[in-house]
Amino acid sequence: MYITYLLLVVTILISVKAFGDNEFKWKLMFNPYSVVHNKEWYRSFTHAFIHADWMHLIFNMYVLFGFGEILEMELIALHGAKGYMYFACLYVGGIFFSTILSLSRNKDNPNYNSLGASGAVMAVLFAFVIMNPNVELMLLFLPIPIKAYIFGPIILAVEYYMSKRGGTGIAHDAHFAGAIFGIVFISLVDYEYLLNFFSKIF
Repeated sequence: MYITYLLLVVTILISVKAFGDNEFKWKLMFNPYSVVHNKEWYRSFTHAFIHADWMHLIFNMYVLFGFGEILEMELIALHGAKGYMYFACLYVGGIFFSTILSLSRNKDNPNYNSLGASGAVMAVLFAFVIMNPNVELMLLFLPIPIKAYIFGPIILAVEYYMSKRGGTGIAHDAHFAGAIFGIVFISLVDYEYLLNFFSKIF
């Protein structure tokens, strides 16, 4: 839970600074053109620590706090000190992996920008789902308890559909990629998590 708290504090502080400093925000934003052509690779990481507005920040930090704290404690309980490393790698890997599709699609488009921790947060959420498939979760727009193993596919389907439709101004491909990374990473940490996921739902 210490890494979760650290991520919350650092992300909130940097995001708040970026709210009032557009030049600072631009320097940290994910811009595939700048990443590829100007070799500003750091943008593939720093974009996760700035947000478009308070609602964007609050939503991502709410999800990170709600699922990250529990997942981090689970990993520590199961793996000891290595649990901290696994959780940190999950989050950082989610940041980088969530940019891959956008990077390949928009590397020659100087007008494409994105920001926010959503990809990394999705990695945390879906790692949580794999480890806790029968926990009941709720969608904000549908306050009905749904088992995590059902909740997950619904979110993936919505993100995939919205990504294909386009026009929302949201990097749904980054969300989808982050979720996939979370599933793959936690399964590589211990394949028993994936086996247990299927054994618990069937």
